[in-house]
Amino acid sequence: MLNRKVSLSTKFLNWAVTIGSVSICTLAMYTRFPGMTLMGIAPNWLLIWLVTWSVNRPVILSVMAGIALGMLQDGMTFTDSKVAPTHALGLAIAGGITALLQKQRYIQEDFISVALIVFGMAVIVETMHAIQLTFMGAGMSNVWTLQQRIALSSAILSSLWSPAIYFPLSRWWRSLERKEE
Repeated sequence: MLNRKVSLSTKFLNWAVTIGSVSICTLAMYTRFPGMTLMGIAPNWLLIWLVTWSVNRPVILSVMAGIALGMLQDGMTFTDSKVAPTHALGLAIAGGITALLQKQRYIQEDFISVALIVFGMAVIVETMHAIQLTFMGAGMSNVWTLQQRIALSSAILSSLWSPAIYFPLSRWWRSLERKEE
């Protein structure tokens, strides 16, 4: 009986850490800290969280988490415009690819691998955003000119800041796995 209480409290604490970290990343997305932007672009904190979470999860859960985070981001950036691309598509693809990379064992779970994955996924997310804008009738040359600048800036900053999210969360989730064993 005592083990079950410890297990329930541990699960509750895990949910609190997970939801709390997503909340912090969501709020950080819209906060511009001094010296943390490159050409007006900030790190994609939700993408960093998604990659950190997806490294050790099944593909379907990673895709679902990407959709949920994308909808959360869409809700935070809602505009009255009739033409608004969704973040859910790019984040779902990023979550799925990250989980597939880990399952195929092309990468190892360390700081450098995660930073490289975040770099690549940031480019994919921003490219999916540009593709949606193109199909929605935005100016083609302007979208793709801006996409290059935004994708590169986001990829650089997100990959540089990925250890700030990856290290504490991966350590927490590993400690929970050890307790369950």
